[in-house]
Amino acid sequence: MNAADEGRQQLDAASVLNAKRTLLQLLARAGVWSGDAEELIGLVEAGALALAHAEIGDSGRSGPGDKGELYEAGWRDGTRAVADELADIAERTLRHALAPDPTVSSPDDRSPVGRAEMERAKVAITPLYLSYTAVSDLDPDATEQVLTAVLGTMSPRQRAGYPGRLTEFSTAHHARLERLYAEYGPGSAIAIHGRYSLVHSPTSVAVLERLAAAPDALHEEWDAAELPPAWLDGLTTAWGSAA
Repeated sequence: MNAADEGRQQLDAASVLNAKRTLLQLLARAGVWSGDAEELIGLVEAGALALAHAEIGDSGRSGPGDKGELYEAGWRDGTRAVADELADIAERTLRHALAPDPTVSSPDDRSPVGRAEMERAKVAITPLYLSYTAVSDLDPDATEQVLTAVLGTMSPRQRAGYPGRLTEFSTAHHARLERLYAEYGPGSAIAIHGRYSLVHSPTSVAVLERLAAAPDALHEEWDAAELPPAWLDGLTTAWGSAA
């Protein structure tokens, strides 16, 4: 062990496994199905590796001190090799966490929407929605049906990264979304109009993102879920008028 290592506190494999098993047991006591818990923990593991890979890339590849060009080149090559291996481990961990349905060939193909995917979507949309408007008494009770249609347009891999995609969409269209919810959402002059009922639901943020990114796939899943066509038409109209 060198001097640099002596000041570091690192967990060994047995301790990491113990922490994971403890978390699984605590989640099970809270009623979380083991498969969902394993998936969530796997996504956290894959995400931590991906973020570590990004941090290594952002930190630069210059060697410590001034030890000559050959040393510098070797340092860069070694750092690149470590970063590439870390990226590969993150990819394998993500694939394992997604554990696609046996009928689906890869996590890049569509599959039925899982419970953990549904819950992750709910957690993602609510704060975004509340950043534009308030909780509405007119929110139609169709959250899971709508999110099933939304998530059905994506593969498991895309669903895993959907919170990030939603955040990017919200940031890119912040002013437009503000106008939409002010004109059609809770407290607006047309708050009781059935055509715009879905504007009163946090799911509207997800639907709007899909209308912008994958309208054909969304219409296909919407029809399959037998959701009211007027809700989708209303959001399409509101999105267009807020441009």
